[in-house]
Amino acid sequence: MKDLSFLTVDDQVISIGQAVKYLQASGKLGQFIGDILRQHVMEEEIRNREDIEISPALTEQTIIDFRLKNELTEPQKFQEWLQSNGTDYATFYSSVAFGFKLERLKAVVTEAKLSEYFIERKIFLDRVVVSRIIVDNRELAEELQTQIEEGSSFGQLAREYSLADDRVVNGMMGPVSRGTMPDILRAAVDVALPGQLVGPIQLDGRYGLFRVEQFLPASLDDTQLKQALQNELFEKWLAEKIQKLTVKLQVS
Repeated sequence: MKDLSFLTVDDQVISIGQAVKYLQASGKLGQFIGDILRQHVMEEEIRNREDIEISPALTEQTIIDFRLKNELTEPQKFQEWLQSNGTDYATFYSSVAFGFKLERLKAVVTEAKLSEYFIERKIFLDRVVVSRIIVDNRELAEELQTQIEEGSSFGQLAREYSLADDRVVNGMMGPVSRGTMPDILRAAVDVALPGQLVGPIQLDGRYGLFRVEQFLPASLDDTQLKQALQNELFEKWLAEKIQKLTVKLQVS
């Protein structure tokens, strides 16, 4: 088999076989093949499915909007932009259309599993805004608890006594995933009300007082979260598809 040329560098031809050797030497051949297989599976699915068609008008309007936004309405200026980005109109059009079809494919292949997947992941998606004071003995923790219950400022005591780095911001930890909390802390926080003090709780040899500031429950009504979960499910689906492929590397 003739080894076909792949690139020309300073008039020197680099064959496909040599390119593969370069990729092997750099340790990137696997990633390179993986990217090819990924694109192959997506394009085959888009080509063979009838439930992901999009209107050409959508693609055309998107290109018009892009040209307006980037001040490329003049044909000559747009043509120069295409050339400077190593493409032409047909390729650019196909790329925009492919993007819409890919998003449609993601929605179709994940639709049936999305709600179940959301429920499975919900404990990690739900967040709680918490403030804390971490000290190294129970007696001090209990004393601080008493002071807070009698009206002392939680933030001031955090700045004075807490051993955690967030003492400089009054002990505010910010949004914390429920799923990453130690079980003993999560159980106490889950039954608390906003503003309520929790603890002292022993964690890793230290003692913590925690104040629940706000609950941030996850919801599929959150467009960004829904898209993130769709992407996760799609990647799992794509990986399963790729694993079932029979792949042979044919280089002379």
